Amino acid sequence: MEHVKPTSKRRFKGLNKDVFLLACASLFSDISTEMLYPVLPVYLTEYLKASGSTLGIIEGSAEAIQNSIQGVSGYWSDKLRRRKPLAIIGYLLSAISKPFIGVATTWPAAWSARFTDRLGAGTRSAPRDALIAGSVGEKDRGKAFGIEGFGDNLGAFIGPLITVALFFTLGVAIRSIFYLAVIPGLLALTMILLVKERRSAEIQSKISLRLKAFPKAYWQYLMLAALFSIGNSSNSFLILQLKSTGLSLTDTIIVYAFYNFVAAAISYPAGTLSDRFGRKPLLIGALAIFAVTYAGFALSKSAVLTGALLISYGLFQGIFRAVGKACAVDFVQPEMRASAVGWYGTATGLSGLVASIVAGILWDKVGHPAVFIYGALFSVIGIIGFSIGLPRKISKGE
Repeated sequence: MEHVKPTSKRRFKGLNKDVFLLACASLFSDISTEMLYPVLPVYLTEYLKASGSTLGIIEGSAEAIQNSIQGVSGYWSDKLRRRKPLAIIGYLLSAISKPFIGVATTWPAAWSARFTDRLGAGTRSAPRDALIAGSVGEKDRGKAFGIEGFGDNLGAFIGPLITVALFFTLGVAIRSIFYLAVIPGLLALTMILLVKERRSAEIQSKISLRLKAFPKAYWQYLMLAALFSIGNSSNSFLILQLKSTGLSLTDTIIVYAFYNFVAAAISYPAGTLSDRFGRKPLLIGALAIFAVTYAGFALSKSAVLTGALLISYGLFQGIFRAVGKACAVDFVQPEMRASAVGWYGTATGLSGLVASIVAGILWDKVGHPAVFIYGALFSVIGIIGFSIGLPRKISKGE
């Protein structure tokens, strides 16, 4: 009688212990981050008296440093031929900076701590992603990024629920939540310490990290991703819009948590499907979801509909995060993986800064719906660009 492997083993075939440790690192780091994220806009605007435009600058610059530093971090990771040390530094910075947001009595002080937190997140990201790509074979790359994305977004689901339990059920002061967030942050650091870095012959070989060494198709992909990201502003505006429909802060946080649950649930299937059918259809589908969601946010005045739209927006987040990174790595040789995914983060991060600054101005000066019309417009531009300019099958050096 033929022996049939258990379904779970077949499902995770090609993945190893290090991939799951890296996914756990993302799980705990996002629990730490997302304990704060849903209350941060309220904390900044109501407790520290920041305006909508200021919120856009704070979150836009925080996200921009997180993403833009990835290019530098990825470059040094490839140049030093080591991934793990920079990842450790990044996880440590993020963990220890969060309590200082709670200590702040003015928004500039909170901005400094938030900036440091995201600096750590950006420092660790490209080396960690290179560790993921180097831990599996090429045919399982989307799957590996999918499982890491699952951990990341599951943490983003659990984190807000912990905040609801602490802040609304147990009556813990909002500032104390920032202090407690250090605990999962240090657990994430522990996970990355347990990862075994594989220094293959490919990584040890002499490499050229000059920008012109990257293939033309890689830069074309970055330009397309950056163009779309000019409309992809901070999720803080989605949270504030949902709260403005009359939903309580507790219900807003719960809805936001389920947005992240959907993102977690779709990440692994999306990565697996991209291995089988190519990255392009998945990326275009993600942008289509973004367009519909943002258009709905612009038109909806119902708390129920707006909440449903935010939850469904998790499909975009889960797909685009996993498949977008896997696609960036696809274009390059193994010795350039950290730089490739790093510069991808830089491109989307700087565009995201523009998006958040513009969104903050639109929010204050034009009206809340204008933020989401603006985002929907750029997602349509992105769909057209990806349809025309992105090859279905990607080969290195193309």
